[in-house]
Amino acid sequence: MISYQADGVELPKIKHREITAWIKAVAKTYRRRVGDIGYMFVDDEKILEVNNQYLGHDYYTDIITFDYDEGDMISGDLVISLDTVRSNAELFGKNYADELNRVIIHGVLHLCGINDKGPGEREIMEAHEEKALALLKEMRAQG
Repeated sequence: MISYQADGVELPKIKHREITAWIKAVAKTYRRRVGDIGYMFVDDEKILEVNNQYLGHDYYTDIITFDYDEGDMISGDLVISLDTVRSNAELFGKNYADELNRVIIHGVLHLCGINDKGPGEREIMEAHEEKALALLKEMRAQG
């Protein structure tokens, strides 16, 4: 089950059924099944608090992924700062909705085993994000 909640912000206007189907389709491309994934949308102050409390990091970020995978079943809690998503969209000249989708799937890609912290890994992650976003466009085109 995939759930979408907000804490201190308005829940973003995303099509839950469409995004859920997309997440499952992306997971399937990595031979993974979707277990329980919980999205929590927050503001910058809340993500800073979570980053500090659970990871010991004193900086803002767009997403924090808590991975509870078991075997081929992906599960986790994904905390997304809508403030940082908005800032990054402006900074990189992207559409807010597109940037939000990128961040939503970024967490799922982490759950599927794609990393972005080591040498060369960021480029690999970006390639996987682009592939996943193309799948979303394809799904939308098929209606």
